[in-house]
Amino acid sequence: MLSRVADVLVPTVGRLSVTTDPGAELAPGSIVAANHTSLADPAIVVAALHRFGARPVIMAAAGLWRIPLLGRALAREGHIPVVRGDRRAAAALDIAAEALEQGRLVLIYAEGGLPRRRDAAESAPGTFRSGLARLSERTGAPVIPVGQAGARRITSGSTAKQLVGLATAPLRRPDLHVHMGTPLELTGARAVRTAQARTAVTNAWRTAAAHLREPAALTA
Repeated sequence: MLSRVADVLVPTVGRLSVTTDPGAELAPGSIVAANHTSLADPAIVVAALHRFGARPVIMAAAGLWRIPLLGRALAREGHIPVVRGDRRAAAALDIAAEALEQGRLVLIYAEGGLPRRRDAAESAPGTFRSGLARLSERTGAPVIPVGQAGARRITSGSTAKQLVGLATAPLRRPDLHVHMGTPLELTGARAVRTAQARTAVTNAWRTAAAHLREPAALTA
């Protein structure tokens, strides 16, 4: 349902385009790692993946499950709540590993939070937490790096600014871009795996942001 809703909503707030690296594919049982810049980008990434027939299981902040209707939909569809800074975060990895074993795609945001900048500009992905590397180490699942750009043009900054941005987005319809990279097998120690994943997601983000002529990508 969330994929279908994203398909309907995203075109109303922006113009989405999608590109892929040669050889990129969404093989069953893969981890999809995306950069996180805005409250809007999960819907944008899900809409982009749905164009390839993919309906991922999403690992997301547990607070979303407290939102009426949305929380029930997330629970019903088997998405995975992550309680950060708590032992229950390990339980989320257990559920994600089971989903991968069942051939599902698991979408993870390894940065673990949004950037603190207040403007709508793009910047490279921040520091990755260890959850992605631990999940890869445990399951051997390939990682598909995904970069998205433009979501901050819909919502970013203070709460008031985000509400205004969301309200005016259907009139502005900013350009949005998602780029899917070639799958990679993470190897080595956990810190090395984390660095490999961050580099791949950063490269995918740079491609997406360059499509939108974002200065941060063009000068990198």
